[in-house]
Formats: sequence, C-alpha cells, structure tokens
Amino acid sequence: MVPTFDKFLFPVLSTLKDGQTHNLKELIDSITKNFNFTKEDIEEKVRSGIETKLHNRIQWATTYLHKAGLIDKPSRGNNIISQEGLNVLKSGITEITPKYLKENYPAFAAFVKGNNSNSKPAKVDSIEPEEETPTEAIEKNFNLMNNELAGELLTMVKAQSPQFFETLVVDLLVKMGYGGSLEENATVTQFSKDEGIDGVIKEDKLGLDKIYVQAKRWNEGIIGRKEIQSFVGALSGQGASKGVFITTSSFSKEARNFKPSSTIKIVLIDGLELCNYMIDYNIGVSVKNTYEIKRIDSDYFKVE
Repeated sequence: MVPTFDKFLFPVLSTLKDGQTHNLKELIDSITKNFNFTKEDIEEKVRSGIETKLHNRIQWATTYLHKAGLIDKPSRGNNIISQEGLNVLKSGITEITPKYLKENYPAFAAFVKGNNSNSKPAKVDSIEPEEETPTEAIEKNFNLMNNELAGELLTMVKAQSPQFFETLVVDLLVKMGYGGSLEENATVTQFSKDEGIDGVIKEDKLGLDKIYVQAKRWNEGIIGRKEIQSFVGALSGQGASKGVFITTSSFSKEARNFKPSSTIKIVLIDGLELCNYMIDYNIGVSVKNTYEIKRIDSDYFKVE
C-alpha cells in the first residue's frame, strides 16, 4: 500500500541530501527502491486514473518542502536541497510532518492558509487544525492546488520574452471582457510603445473609452513608486483616465499607496495576482480533471 503523502516528506528531503538536482522521476525511482514497493503499489493510480499515487504524493511532498524553504526548484520539475534543508537533516530529525512545517516555517503556514506573497504570514498559534466539513476540506484543498499552480505559472511566464508577456496581458484583458474579441478588435494588439504605454485596449465593444496598459516582465526587483508615477505621467500625456499596470514582480508598499489625481484611475496587478486571473480565465492552463458534487434533485421526488 502506498503511504499518505506526508510520509514522503522526510524520504524526499533525505534523497536530496547529495546536493544534486533531481527531477521527479529520479526521486520516485530512488524512493521506490527504499520502500520496497510491489509492482501493484507502483502502478496504483489515484481515483481519477490520471496519474499514479506515487507520482501524485511525491510531487506534493516536494511542493510542501519547497514552500517551507527546505528545497529549491531551480527549474520546473527539478528539485535541489536548500541550506535550510541540510540544516534540518543535520539536526537529527527523522520525521517531517505538515504540522512541523507549519510550526517552524511561516512561509509554509501562509501557503496552506492560501495567502499570497503580499499577505502577512499566518501566526503560528493560529494554524492549528480545525474541524472541517467535507465541503470546506474540498474548498481548502482546491485553493491549495491553485496556489501551487499559480506559482508554476509565474515561473513559466517569467521565462518568456517581453513581447510574449505583453501579448499575454492583452489576451487576458480581452478574455475578461474588455474590448470584445481579438478578431473584432485588431487594434487591441498594436502596442504603441509611446511614452511608456505597452498596449491600448477598448473598455467596451463600442470603444467608448480606452484602457492603457503597462506590462513589466521582471524576474527580479520590486516595482516602486517611481515606476507608477512614470506610468501616470504617460497616461496624462495620452489624455487617458484609466490604466492597468501588470508585472511578473511585485509592488512596494509605497507604489500601492500612491494615489494619482482624481481624474486618473489605475489598477496594479502583481505576478501572483496575474497568474490567479490566468487560472480563472483559462489562459495558459487546461482542465486536468473535473469532479462533480451532486445533491438530491427535489423536483424529481416532488409529490403531486
């Protein structure tokens, strides 16, 4: 029988103690030998039948360890132990549990609570397990999976070209209902490159108003107040009143607190917020599986 995923936390970290980069297949192969799984264990699939339990559970073990900072992911699908992970192994610990990660690593606690990078870390004394209904458990784990997906999406987006990112941004805004469709509004994708404006999109199908877009694909650094002020200046130069500043990075507190004049309204969207919107509107993602939650159809049993 394949153990629950938490039983793989320590074995995964221990397997990575050699300091080398290992992909998921290598981890599965190594751990499979150590556990002496049978052929049936190795081939056992999750209920959906999409993947094996070993693949699913070891993958989630790497996610938990990564969110706690015990391992790093230098690229998608690859894992390497961090200095903190080495410190944990040197401490003599022989078991790692989700509770241990929550109590010792605020970043992990924030992750399981569904907080993004701009949220305050959850307090350790506020994360004790609570009684949950099955519906609440489904919703919590659904959010947990989307948080992990958003992180993977952000890594993929950062690896693309600036031109790809600008197109992605406009694709998303159109999917959200601005400007109709790309076919109907060819001018949507014509970037002006004028005074700091990366894109112009109609706010509605009739084009009664326009939204100006600034798209910054930054792998490092934080967008500060200066960049927002420059964007506001670019909007003023265009006689525009509405703008969206989207980045793969994040915004400083000063940038988020900056208030332009009453005639100009801007919206700031950071990397994780962008990726959550991508998930909501199916940009760059596809449905892996669908679970239907059913209830009694009262009309069927209605007594005449």
